[in-house]
Amino acid sequence: MPCFNEEAVLADALQDLPRTLDGVDVVEWLVINDGSTDRTVEVARAGGVDHIVDLPVNMGLAYGFSAGLARALAEGADIIVNTDADNQYDACDIPLLIAPILERRAQFVIGDRPIATIGHFSWTKRKLQRLGSGVVRLMSGADIRDAPSGFRALSREAALRINVFDGYTYTLESIIQAGRSNIRIVSVPIRVNGETRPSRLVRSIGNYVRRSIGSILRAFFVYSPGRTFFYLGLPLAVAGAALAGRWVVLFLQGTERAHVPSLVAGAVLLIVAALFWVAGLLGELFAINRRLLQDVQYMLRSQGGAIRPPMGGEPEDKHEPS
Repeated sequence: MPCFNEEAVLADALQDLPRTLDGVDVVEWLVINDGSTDRTVEVARAGGVDHIVDLPVNMGLAYGFSAGLARALAEGADIIVNTDADNQYDACDIPLLIAPILERRAQFVIGDRPIATIGHFSWTKRKLQRLGSGVVRLMSGADIRDAPSGFRALSREAALRINVFDGYTYTLESIIQAGRSNIRIVSVPIRVNGETRPSRLVRSIGNYVRRSIGSILRAFFVYSPGRTFFYLGLPLAVAGAALAGRWVVLFLQGTERAHVPSLVAGAVLLIVAALFWVAGLLGELFAINRRLLQDVQYMLRSQGGAIRPPMGGEPEDKHEPS
């Protein structure tokens, strides 16, 4: 549970968390304090949190999520459930969230919120949520209906392979990476509670759209460079070929005009398209190297030799429930 100045709502969120779950031997709670300046840590301790990762300054949601995964893996977690500290998601649905993992039907489960019935979501936000989820679904190859949902469960195997490079949010990139890494992802319907505070991630629709588009495009270039650069170069190549073909036809017909501008424009477009395709080829070669490095990282993580929080955040000692 990533937290940033959540002393007002954290106690309610912790109160709803389960201590026992069918099919699970031990349930432990972990809070990532993302540089809070209020009493978040004290409230977490009083609420019986077992583990606290205390980041020295606010480093953002994506960074906090990565720190939480690292600590959970270090503690030997077999299933990791991520939820928000603002109590947005109904913790009673955690059994539904982990069921596909326990039944070996999935390694990564996303909670699908009832977007159409959430009262504090505007019409614009609902449509953008669906549009963004559709793009992520196309990119990842996974049947995900609510990509921005932060209510999710990961098996240990999936968590060992997940990396988040985006500095804004982990939600979109982690799904795309998982889908491209042959990690089985499914969605399950979940319920939500009423709004407890305005979203800190979505400060404005325009800002959210801009940064989400950046996250998705970055994921396209990282995880599917060949296809991305091919499609970018394709319209340029078609336009360049059309101009060059027009010049050839006119030349063969014996036109009196040289039509040099068309020929130059066609050549420039074809050259730029070729550069895009070369970049795609290089990207695919780099992707092979990235996958090899990910396999090395996975082996190190599996052996416990590389499991520690990201720089700047030292975990506290395990805090037993009060």
